[in-house]
Order: sequence, then structure tokens, then C-alpha cells
Amino acid sequence: MQFDCLYDTMFRAHFPDGDIECDHYELTEHGADLYDEDDVFLAFVPYTSLIALMNEEIDRDPEPSIAD
Repeated sequence: MQFDCLYDTMFRAHFPDGDIECDHYELTEHGADLYDEDDVFLAFVPYTSLIALMNEEIDRDPEPSIAD
């Protein structure tokens, strides 16, 4: 299942070792394949390490919060 950008939007894969920006990604059986705008493979992030795949335009609070 591939999720392409409908707009000029970047995505960010967030995992414990850092973040990777990508143009689009494909969800596989074991994780997410990340690609740039030229369809060049950037990285594979296993689901066990993936914290979030976010639209780059989403603002993140620098201070994480815990929901009640």
C-alpha cells in the first residue's frame, strides 16, 4: 500500500534513533519503506522501531505530554 503526496507535502518517519524526511512511503508486512521525490529508496523502518509517520506540516510540541 503506497501513500503518495497529494500536495507538496513531506512526511517524517519518527523512530528512537532520529527522524527521516521522505516524499512518500509504502507500508509493508514488516515496516515502512521510505522514498524521496524521485522514487529513490531512502530507508526501511521496521514497525517495532517506528514511533510515528507524520505529515511534515504538523506542528509538534517540543514538550511531550501524557494524556489523562
